[in-house]
Amino acid sequence: MTGDAMGTLGELERAVMEALWDADASLSAYDVQSRLEADGRTLAITTLLTVLSRLEKKGFVSSDRSARPHRYTPVSSRAEHVAELMHTVLGDASDRTAVLERFVGGVSTEDAAILRQLLGRTG
Repeated sequence: MTGDAMGTLGELERAVMEALWDADASLSAYDVQSRLEADGRTLAITTLLTVLSRLEKKGFVSSDRSARPHRYTPVSSRAEHVAELMHTVLGDASDRTAVLERFVGGVSTEDAAILRQLLGRTG
């Protein structure tokens, strides 16, 4: 996925991606529709198919067109998506040190401990 595609998820696209990320297997548009309805969103199947098509063009999902109905799977995990967003934002910063300082200064004690542990493994 490119940095440009990463930042272009609209509200409905994010909701569809959340449904796909929460699933244990690929989903059809009807499966996604049911999951969104459980969250209080009522959408026409044509709307969902349009959103899934856009997500596929942006590189967020892949589709199995050999199955009927078509099944959709996220290309990357939620964690990979969020990490890519963080890298994109950091890459766009003119003062990376200031951004990192502000970020680290705002994390919880627990998250700071995790960061120290992770940095210890890579350093």
